[in-house]
Amino acid sequence: MSERILVSQLKSLPAGPVSVSGWVETVRDQKKVQFVILRDETGAVQLVNPATRPSEDGSEQDAAALALTATISELAHGTFLTVHGELKHDERVKLGGVEIKIGSLDIAAAALPETPIAGDSGIDKRMDWRFIDLRQRRNNLIFRVQTTLEHALRTYWIERDYIEVHSPKLMASPSESNAELFEVPYFEEKTAYLAQSPQFFKQMAQVAGFGKIFEIAPAFRADPSFTSRHATEFTSIDAEISWIDSHEDVARMHEELLHTAFQAVKDKHGAEIEELFGIEVQVPTVPFPRIPLAEAREIVASRGYEIPRTDGDLDPEGERQIAAYVEETYGHQFVFITDYHPEIRAFYHMRNEESGLTKSYDLLFKGVEISTGAQREHRVDVLIEQAREKGLDPEHLDFYLDFFRYGAPPHGGFGMGLARVMMLLLGQESIREVTYLFRGPTRLAP
Repeated sequence: MSERILVSQLKSLPAGPVSVSGWVETVRDQKKVQFVILRDETGAVQLVNPATRPSEDGSEQDAAALALTATISELAHGTFLTVHGELKHDERVKLGGVEIKIGSLDIAAAALPETPIAGDSGIDKRMDWRFIDLRQRRNNLIFRVQTTLEHALRTYWIERDYIEVHSPKLMASPSESNAELFEVPYFEEKTAYLAQSPQFFKQMAQVAGFGKIFEIAPAFRADPSFTSRHATEFTSIDAEISWIDSHEDVARMHEELLHTAFQAVKDKHGAEIEELFGIEVQVPTVPFPRIPLAEAREIVASRGYEIPRTDGDLDPEGERQIAAYVEETYGHQFVFITDYHPEIRAFYHMRNEESGLTKSYDLLFKGVEISTGAQREHRVDVLIEQAREKGLDPEHLDFYLDFFRYGAPPHGGFGMGLARVMMLLLGQESIREVTYLFRGPTRLAP
């Protein structure tokens, strides 16, 4: 395969023969000249052809020129082709200051003339035709930003000697609870479960002596929610570290990680994000504000909102209210809500011996929860007791409890939803906009 010339490279090339491949975005078929906007994964370029129309008097004309004009007239949006022509530099051309005078076209695959979606199509219709929807420049940018973000996360961890793991997504028993599980028929009439998170296996790595690990991988929740921030399959960003003193060690790593990742996104894509999304990427300063849950509830109440939940946690509006307070008070988009009551936390969260509250946090970004972190309980007798308090049968957790029967270090970590981070970073209203192919209660295709 010969090396392609990309649209983004054209401005740096000298005038002369050039070949570029991409898909047709628009065609302006005027009487004397034809313009085609050709887009590839790096940008768009204007193609121009002096139109040759059939003569009215029947005089002889250039057959090749007539055929080229006719071909261009019939080009449909989305047709993939390679253009061969003459590159010209002209600052008057708004699209990059270059254009290509068409010599010939090689059509790889012609598109049907009627495109099933338009710029004003609703999100469900666009999701039906996601492969066409993704051709937009702003959607292309979403996944370039995501790539940069993930690379920055990995770089942060790898430079600090973390180990990347790939935990299984088929499990013999529930990963955390019996709720929100997808059951999968397995061999010999067995039942497997799709992992809700890599939680247990992250902890196993600590017991195995790995010290510091991370994983970016799918997770599954059989949650029938239809909100803008829920999905049945999502990408989970997870990390776990050993020899911590409290959840505060996890939080410090977490905020440094996000500071590094947001800086990388701003450096590489900040100008284009501002152009296409109208948002200036704000790199969060560290440390992030920290507010105990009880204090957060008091602040929300003082702002005139009464949280309807009876379990003591914040609801979505409560999260928005505390985020508004943090923005007003600290000028910050992130806040750690800490010190949750055991009743609203997982059984494996370690508890503070003095207060009885868990050594855990939720991280809010622009008023939306994106992550939960905690110090884990590593003493098997305490784990068993806390599981019983939650109504869990320790016998059903034997494979997990075995991890801690042969020694374990103090450890903790977090899990964070990639799509939620991307949604908020780019100011989108739904994680569907920033998910390559969304999966929800009513969507399994494309």
